[in-house]
This record gives sequence, structure tokens and C-alpha cells, in this order.
Amino acid sequence: MSEPGKYLNILSWAEEDRPREKLLLKGKAALSDAELIAILIGSGTRSISAVDVAKIILSEADNNLNNLAKFSVKDLKKTKGIGEAKAISIVSALELGRRRKESEFSQKLKITCSNDIYQLMKPELMDLQKEEFWTILLNRANYLIKKEQISSGGISGTVADPKIIFKAALDQYASSIVLVHNHPSGSLKPSKADIDLTNKMKTAGKLLEIPVLDHLIFGDEGYLSFADDGLL
Repeated sequence: MSEPGKYLNILSWAEEDRPREKLLLKGKAALSDAELIAILIGSGTRSISAVDVAKIILSEADNNLNNLAKFSVKDLKKTKGIGEAKAISIVSALELGRRRKESEFSQKLKITCSNDIYQLMKPELMDLQKEEFWTILLNRANYLIKKEQISSGGISGTVADPKIIFKAALDQYASSIVLVHNHPSGSLKPSKADIDLTNKMKTAGKLLEIPVLDHLIFGDEGYLSFADDGLL
């Protein structure tokens, strides 16, 4: 073990090692986003430090961690000094952060209106370029049990199987459900297929005593609620 006094001479350390020591000395809150990412990637290149590589990655995400969370392993590997292993570390860390936030949110969240649903689904559907179908599972008091992806498709549509939707609800002992899917085109107008599926789900829900409370069409600039618009 090194002598305690040696930890104080930060300028004598290699730059890529400083974030680790800074965390130990001052705590995690003292580190910048770039320094935290530098710890994840471990090392830089021959010409630049891990911190500098991290700064480049952040700049490509407009210095916004929410944007960075949307980067795939392939996207991250475009940065010099980031191989597959380092890219996986970054993606994994950001996913853990997202899950922690989701877990804290879901433990307290009660769905009281369509806007609650919209805010809940923003992390999943905002800026998405493909259509996805989700179901929100609620308990008897309308507290969130779980939000679950049912299907993922292309730009023009995705398949939502009622059997899969209600199996998810039954598995989680849900008392009611909300349907959500996005329109990458930005249009909030329900298609005939959207309306037909909603009616089919409403009928099935009555039979199973798991009512469909709403169906939201999600757009980056807003949403349409079947319940609010009298379509349910």
C-alpha cells in the first residue's frame, strides 16, 4: 500500500489515472461526466488521455447524457480509442442508470391521467425511429406494476398480439392495462388498424376482467389519448 502522503501529489499521476484517485479522495459527486466515463473506459490512446476520449464521446452526444444513452455499441465504436469492450461498458453503465431511475419512479407512480402515461413512456419512445407497442400494467389502485414492450417493428407499423398483451397482464396479476404505441411519422391520427385493435382489446379486457383504461398514440411533440377523445 502506498504512503498516504503520496496521494496528495495529483500532478505526478498519469492523467488517465487521476479520475479514479479523485473519486477516492473527493467522492463520486466531485467528478465531471467526462471523468466518470473515463473511469469506465479505463485508458485512452497513445496521443490522448481517457478523459479526452470521454470528452469527444460527450461532444458527439451534444454533452447530454440522455442523448448518449441512445448510442449503440456501434455508434460508440466510431470514436477513436473506443473498442467493443469499452463501448459495452458505457452502454451497460447508462442502462443501469436508466433502470435505477425507472425503478425509483415506478415504486411511487400512480396513473391519474393520460399525461402521466405520456411522461412515463418518454424515456422509451422519445426520438424513436421505429414503431413499438407497449403495455402498462396497473394494480387495483392504478399504481404502476410494470411497463412492458410487446413488439417492435419498422417505420410504418408493428404487430400487437392481444394474446401476448393479456398474458403479460395475467403473469403480473394486473387489474387493468393501458396500451401505448408510437408513430415515428409524428402523426397522432389513429389508423383503422389502431381503432380495430383497441376495440378488440377492450372486448377481451371485459371478458378477462382486466379493463383497457386507455390507448395512447405517442409522438415526440405530444400524444393522442383514446380515452380523452372518446374513442375508447
